[in-house]
Amino acid sequence: MAHDEDPDTVRRAFQEAVNMSPAELERWLETEESQSVGQKRDGSGESTGHAEGRRIVELLRTEKADLTDDDLAHMRKVHGYVARHLAQQPAKEDVEHSRWRYSLMNWGHDPMKKG
Repeated sequence: MAHDEDPDTVRRAFQEAVNMSPAELERWLETEESQSVGQKRDGSGESTGHAEGRRIVELLRTEKADLTDDDLAHMRKVHGYVARHLAQQPAKEDVEHSRWRYSLMNWGHDPMKKG
């Protein structure tokens, strides 16, 4: 996704990547499963993906007119991560209870969710 894309294109791609509502994502982030996956940063108890989830909730609740360039750049990052991660779906693993799914859900995408 190019950095010169217009904000509406960036927002649409973000909305396609993030299929969980802010409330769903907040509930998920409270779970042990959510906190059990991802790389922890420099001794912090929180993984990168878990911190991303909190940032994504903020982005979902931000009005279109209030989005900054930094917000749009972050939306591009989320879309890229979800797209790359979806391409790595495990073939033989029980997806529902996989670390792969839990990581995606920290980024606001539940691959088990239909529609």
